[in-house]
Amino acid sequence: MRAWNPRRVRSLAVAAFFLAAISILFAQQARGPSARQAPDFEQQYLQAQAAAASGRYEEARTQFEQLAKTDPSVAEVHAALAGLYFEQREYTSAVREVHTAQKLKPSLPRLDMLLALSLSELGQYKDALPRLEKGFKQSSDADDRRMCGLQLLRAYDALGRNNDAVQTALQLNKLYPDDPEILYHTGRVYGNQAYVVMEKLHDSAPNSIWMLQAQGEANEASKDYDSALIAFNHVLQIDPRRPGIHYKIGRVYLRRYNDARRPEDRDQAKREFNAELDLDPGNGNAAYELAQMAADDNNLDEAKTRFEQIVQRFPEFEAALVGLGGVYLQSHAAAQAVKPLEQASKLDPNDEVAWYRLAQAQRGAGNREESQKAMETFRKLHDSASSIRKPPSADITAQQLGPEVQQ
Repeated sequence: MRAWNPRRVRSLAVAAFFLAAISILFAQQARGPSARQAPDFEQQYLQAQAAAASGRYEEARTQFEQLAKTDPSVAEVHAALAGLYFEQREYTSAVREVHTAQKLKPSLPRLDMLLALSLSELGQYKDALPRLEKGFKQSSDADDRRMCGLQLLRAYDALGRNNDAVQTALQLNKLYPDDPEILYHTGRVYGNQAYVVMEKLHDSAPNSIWMLQAQGEANEASKDYDSALIAFNHVLQIDPRRPGIHYKIGRVYLRRYNDARRPEDRDQAKREFNAELDLDPGNGNAAYELAQMAADDNNLDEAKTRFEQIVQRFPEFEAALVGLGGVYLQSHAAAQAVKPLEQASKLDPNDEVAWYRLAQAQRGAGNREESQKAMETFRKLHDSASSIRKPPSADITAQQLGPEVQQ
């Protein structure tokens, strides 16, 4: 089961690549047969160039085809035709024209990359792969490298080279962290790899602890809480002291409580978190959940003690720092809240809850100017249409804004 979308990769960078390539070709001095020096030939060449540059591709194509008939020996004309054919998705013709141009003038720029992209679009991945790899690794142009990377994902998937696809996806995410097309295709690569690995796990060890744990996590993600509990409890039947499982069970009960609001689920979640700490006192996530539940119950002394113990042991536990700051604010100790909230905002500058609480803490501590700065940062994060809000973590309960600012 492949995750790659079978539709051809068509990005906005295609037009940018094409126009840049054509401009380079046209910038070169035309020297060659006498026909190229004829006024009519030069005039039509300039007209074709202008048509391509302004996006009138059909008109440009017609003129370049006429030029190729007039003088088949002009490499730049064949290169321009290759770009036009590629833009119009006539990839076989694009490959033919690239080969012709390369024979006439091997020094013409970017033709090898255009050939790689065309071959990939035709499904000739083995032939395209070396050129795509070279373009992705060596190109200094961000758009060229991006296009080669996307086509590499497609080629590796078609050739069954899953590990190479994952490595390329990681590089693409690092190079283009906010590119939605990159995020979409790399996400599918990761999903496909996860599916393949889980299938291998199922085939090799269907009744193992690892398979049961994977089933529990999958069921929890799909909100099939009963099945998730069965799977996780089965793990404990096999290994009663297995670390992390009581915590996972507690999270399932807590998520079911948040959906159905049954008090018994919340009580059971507390028991499971405590059971986890009995087995593993160093499980910061279980301690965090109990601290947050105490804060939610307005048991501020207990919440304060628990959060302080967590951040003392895990000083970079950002959510716990935000939780501790919130408890200090609820306890009317704004000055004490400043330090943990400042640290949290440094650890995660995009956490709007940390900035909002920091603004409150600075105001309560009498630091009006610092309060205004923190509130301005919060508003930018909260109101920006382009910002991507972090969803609640699947691992811990996320800190939340008060209802007065969630609109």
